Amino acid sequence: MASCKACGGSGVIVLDEKKCTACKGTGKAKSINLSELSEKQLSQALGGSCPICEGTGVVRVTEKCRECDGYGEIKECKVCGSAFNGDGDTCEKCRREPSLYRLDDLCDANDLQVGEVYEGVVNGIVDFGAFVDLNKKLRGLIHISNLNFEVNSGDTVHVQLKNIKTNGNLELIPRKLKSYEIVEVTKDFPRCVSSDLSKHVGKTISAAGVMIHVKQTAGPTIFTVLDESGTFVCAAFERAGERAYPEIEMDAIVKVTGEVSIRNQDVQVEVAAMSRLSGREAAEIESRIEESLDARSEPHDIDFLIESDLLPLLKRDMMAAAKRIRRAIFSSQPIVLKHHADADGMTAAIAIERAILPMMREVGGTEAEYYFYRRSPSKAPFYEMTDIVRDLCFALADQARHGQNLPLLVIVDNGSTEEDVPAYQYTTAYGLDVLVIDHHHPDAVVDEYLCGHVNPYLVGGDFGLTAGMLCTEVARMINPDITDEIKHLPAVAALGDRSEAVEAQEFIKLVSDRYSVADLSDIALALDYAAFWLKFQDGRGMLNDILNFGSLDRHRKLVKLLCEQARSAIDAQLEAAMPHVRTQRLPNDTSLNVIDLEHFAHKFTFPPPGKTSGEIHDRICKKTDDPVVTIGYGPDFAVIRSRGVAMNIPQMVRDLHNELPGAGVNGGGHLVVGSIKFVEGMRKEVLQRLAEMIGELGVA
Repeated sequence: MASCKACGGSGVIVLDEKKCTACKGTGKAKSINLSELSEKQLSQALGGSCPICEGTGVVRVTEKCRECDGYGEIKECKVCGSAFNGDGDTCEKCRREPSLYRLDDLCDANDLQVGEVYEGVVNGIVDFGAFVDLNKKLRGLIHISNLNFEVNSGDTVHVQLKNIKTNGNLELIPRKLKSYEIVEVTKDFPRCVSSDLSKHVGKTISAAGVMIHVKQTAGPTIFTVLDESGTFVCAAFERAGERAYPEIEMDAIVKVTGEVSIRNQDVQVEVAAMSRLSGREAAEIESRIEESLDARSEPHDIDFLIESDLLPLLKRDMMAAAKRIRRAIFSSQPIVLKHHADADGMTAAIAIERAILPMMREVGGTEAEYYFYRRSPSKAPFYEMTDIVRDLCFALADQARHGQNLPLLVIVDNGSTEEDVPAYQYTTAYGLDVLVIDHHHPDAVVDEYLCGHVNPYLVGGDFGLTAGMLCTEVARMINPDITDEIKHLPAVAALGDRSEAVEAQEFIKLVSDRYSVADLSDIALALDYAAFWLKFQDGRGMLNDILNFGSLDRHRKLVKLLCEQARSAIDAQLEAAMPHVRTQRLPNDTSLNVIDLEHFAHKFTFPPPGKTSGEIHDRICKKTDDPVVTIGYGPDFAVIRSRGVAMNIPQMVRDLHNELPGAGVNGGGHLVVGSIKFVEGMRKEVLQRLAEMIGELGVA
């Protein structure tokens, strides 16, 4: 206990001094009304002193000392050691229920207060005491002389901060609090959105969003968070190869605090603290993200490259498809792009690819396309079981390895028929969104499995408006900046798919200043030839060269080489096959041409059965103006090409399936171009009935 230094032990503070009006400043009693004086004042007056100023001649204006509360002395609390005044030997705070402070990981020494009690975790035991972590940044020591009970590493303890030394070391004293009030101590930093992070490099910020990707490396854990302005990458390190913040799962709403840095030319937040939000705060953040994501996903309302009666009718569906793809990009949802392995399918897919990859890199960084995008061809003219099993295995492996969401599945030049349904049942089971852009004759049953479907048949069109044409326009709605580089793709698709639609001629004219019809045909043939050897690879680099996205000189050399090899292979195939083509005249005056591809064509080489049948059909058509149907068949399949006959191959497949039980007939394609599968033992019956059906059709 000591005298109060503020008041000198008097208990009051002098504010002002004035001359005593009673004695005129003399300090002596003169004409004083004795009846108004107290006993003490009366004694002073009789002694000759002024009772008002007590003989000093001045009157002091005072107030009670706030430091000692008027007691004139200062006490030290026996619990916390702090100075206090009043009765007893403990301060008022310690007489109440004590506070236990819990520091978040962002707090530093500036947030500590000597005398307060903190929650900590024993980090290690040494000969001279125990180290205690108050958070990830702050560690102090309980000296052995103050340890009056046993502690072990990992124990949660209560410690009082006795002192902060000049070197920053913390002196701690153990406390056993039976009852206490927990006080969460947090440190706030300016909130920042992802689009502004580059302005805060080197600074500590806080940000909030939804967790969309978690990748564990040999070093730190890499998190990708989506907020209302985009995505940002965070790196958190616990131990080499160990998952940081394992409680943070996919789709969690999180708050991240850390220092903004640049790594590999991309902005990254070095995580100091990360926590999962819930309740109203999380709901508000989620709502902001959803509103912003919906607005940013709106596609560009572009004018079509050509005049067309059909394209405006499809615009709403195309815009919806573009919006769904943009949403996947901005939310960093992986995209798997499937396409038929021919010129039309490849141009369709690559148009979309050229649109989305720059946006993916802008949103997710330079490596985004390696984690969020994959393109793969499909050999069959439908999404078969081999495709879905492969795609699901890749997607589930990526989810387990990188902690990312399941992908958006975009299927182009494929996906509209009943044959696709078995694969779609798998996508439904796993909750995959499927978007189809196709020009094959659609079956209504597929729409229940799709989140979007663009098909000219749905607005009264037909296969002449190819997938390459449709996807080029959709790609421009996604990213109009790539218009100039992809506007020749529809013309390549038109010639590759032998489209006779008005739109085909318009697209060819659109690029006639750069490409002749022969140039475009060669590109289409080179694509078909490359696709055969690429098998299930995407062949991005080679296809980019074929489509003239790089060196013009290399493009020309490569297309020339591929076309020479393709034509040589076609000539060799037809030289062997043409003598074995059998022709008959049907009742409707159609020229029916059939060939056994199993026995009279080279197998396992280019051209494959479908291309071989098409080349045979083209050669026959050049020799006659009559209606022509060409069928190339094998043990359990038939490929059909036609001209001038009112074919509806999907309907014919259904009729054959119903009329020939046990034949296992299925298949489809376009109305006049398609394929049929059946069991080998029923080949004769299927082909015979197919020929009868063709002979009953109308001709042009």
